Amino acid sequence: MNTAALLIYLSVMALTPGPNNLILAASGLNHGFGRTVPSLLGISTGIALQSAIIILFMSQLAPLLGALKPALTLAGCAYLLYLAWQMKQAGTLGKQAEEQQPMSFMGGIWFQWLNPKTWMMSLNMGMVFLPQDMPAGQAAVLFFLLVFITMMPCISVWAGAGVALQKLLNTPRRLACFNGTMALTLAGTALWLLLDSLPAGRLGAANFPI
Repeated sequence: MNTAALLIYLSVMALTPGPNNLILAASGLNHGFGRTVPSLLGISTGIALQSAIIILFMSQLAPLLGALKPALTLAGCAYLLYLAWQMKQAGTLGKQAEEQQPMSFMGGIWFQWLNPKTWMMSLNMGMVFLPQDMPAGQAAVLFFLLVFITMMPCISVWAGAGVALQKLLNTPRRLACFNGTMALTLAGTALWLLLDSLPAGRLGAANFPI
């Protein structure tokens, strides 16, 4: 297995903008880095678990994923729209931000199970990087560890960027504009994923970042 190439692939996918990173940046800004740590752990664990499961049951999961893709896409996009609405409601730092809870550890895990693009990323990773001569159980453990240790620091950059913006977005008006922009971007991402999943969609099969 070309481990270096796999780590580069994972790093690029983890650092580029996408639903997970938008959520983490907004959480870092509104809740601080400490309260965002469960989200970071949940997202990293969720992606790593998906990768391990797909590696372990590669031949059985491929057709099943195709059958479940419409339902996964619809559920995932609906949840993204809900999260976008929650972002829009986070208008000020302090009391209002305290009342709204960041994504939990389990929320971070379950969100990945609803994210069809994350599933496809893991499936593509298994097809490209899985060693043919490695036992499935050993490969699943190896992929879980590599995905987790790569994802965690990379997506933490986005939470840290959100924290860094706290000093800049220190007025209710600025914060409301930021949260509104992030909410619109996340909602647009949900609609993109939904349109891309339609049989007659013309958006192509581009790999969307996580």
